[in-house]
Amino acid sequence: METNKPLICEVFRSPKDEGLYLYVDKSEGLRRVPEALLEKFGKPQAAMTMLLKADKKLARADAEKVIAAIEDRGYYLQLPPAKEDYMQQVNHHNSKLF
Repeated sequence: METNKPLICEVFRSPKDEGLYLYVDKSEGLRRVPEALLEKFGKPQAAMTMLLKADKKLARADAEKVIAAIEDRGYYLQLPPAKEDYMQQVNHHNSKLF
C-alpha cells in the first residue's frame, strides 16, 4: 500500500483514557494490534470510520504518519494531549472571550 493511496480507516476511542485513540485499517480491524496494547487501551469503542488520504487534515495527527504506521505496524496510537498543551489551548480560547 502506498501512502498516497486512500485508506479506509477505523478509529476507536479508549474507555480508560480520554483523548486516547487507535487507528486501524478497516479491512484488518484490530487483528494486528498487540494484545498487551489492547489490555492497557481497554475495550475499544468505535468512534468513526473515514477515508484517510495523506493530505487529509486531522486535528492532532499527521495523516501521512498515521497511514505509514498502519501499513508498518497495523495500527496508529494517538496519545492524549499533554496537560500543559491542553491548558494552553484553554487559556487561548478563554482569552478570546474577553
